[in-house]
Amino acid sequence: MTRRIALASAIAVMLATPSIGEEVVVFAAASMKTALDGVAADFQAATGHKVTISYGGSNALAKQILEGAPADIFLSAAVNWMDEVEKAGLLADGTRTDLFGNRLVLIAHGANAAPVKIRPGLDLAALLGDGKLSMAMVDAVPAGQYGKAALESLGLWSAVAPSVAQSENVRAALALVSAGEAPFGIVYATDAASDDNVSVVGTFPAESHAPIIYPGAVLKTAKDDADLAFFKALSQDAADAKFSAQGFSILK
Repeated sequence: MTRRIALASAIAVMLATPSIGEEVVVFAAASMKTALDGVAADFQAATGHKVTISYGGSNALAKQILEGAPADIFLSAAVNWMDEVEKAGLLADGTRTDLFGNRLVLIAHGANAAPVKIRPGLDLAALLGDGKLSMAMVDAVPAGQYGKAALESLGLWSAVAPSVAQSENVRAALALVSAGEAPFGIVYATDAASDDNVSVVGTFPAESHAPIIYPGAVLKTAKDDADLAFFKALSQDAADAKFSAQGFSILK
């Protein structure tokens, strides 16, 4: 039995026909915004329920949940932050599942930037010159953690660390490159696909960092059947199509 089938079985036990007008409050990793907004819009149109999504770094969202923030669903960009919420006993039984995967890329400002071969020995510091390397917070936000791990694995971190400009989430890191305030940045492939003002100039080797996995779960504080219905929708074909179109891999 796949994880998604097991998830559907768990939700079926809890799920009754939802009434109209319920609100679903979702805390989601910022990198999911483009695809998740589309899923939410379709769900709202089909059901009449309202979906309110708070986007941010998975670390910040997890800490808010641990501190009692009123959320129904948590969608993280890394398993470690979902682990923290699960350890606190805040996940609804049987709902945690790995939903999507992603890739880590080096981006540059502009639509036609020259490609870069990402490998040990790359003189990334020279490419930066006097500019900054835009990244999400390297010790807390998943995209930043993956990026730092990849640079360390390739022996590049020490040379570029003084030039790193850290942002509170990966979309903020993307925005710096998009605006030309940083010549290069490290983001997810899906973030790069959402912005016409940046180019993907290289993809980090998969073995240079931990697998990028997006786990999701319903929280025990969820009050409405609509919450369960929306979470179930995230594993259906229509949602898969939206996330695939943005470059996410579908984990089943």
